[in-house]
Amino acid sequence: MSELFEDLCNLDRLVHSPPRLAILTALLGCERADFMFLLNVTGLSRGNLSTQLRKLEEARLIRIRKSFKTRRPRTEASLTALGRRRIEEHWRELERLREDAEGWRAAQASPSAG
Repeated sequence: MSELFEDLCNLDRLVHSPPRLAILTALLGCERADFMFLLNVTGLSRGNLSTQLRKLEEARLIRIRKSFKTRRPRTEASLTALGRRRIEEHWRELERLREDAEGWRAAQASPSAG
């Protein structure tokens, strides 16, 4: 069962980082989201959100679009096809690992374990 723990340690760190996981998950539920929406939904600071968005954009997991609306800057983010695939795969992997962990706990609790 050490494979379970090895798999946990080998999760995609780019996607699994809590701030980036929150951003990608939020974007999974919508076509695109503006900066203020992501700021509110993730609870990140402006600087941290900007940093995480830049990392995700550099990895080509999201697309950033900047524009102006009534002379105010507007930043919108959306998942790329690669980003959508990576976050969906990541959530499937987390679910698989959760199920494996339940089986591991049950095996540890049984009288024949050990």
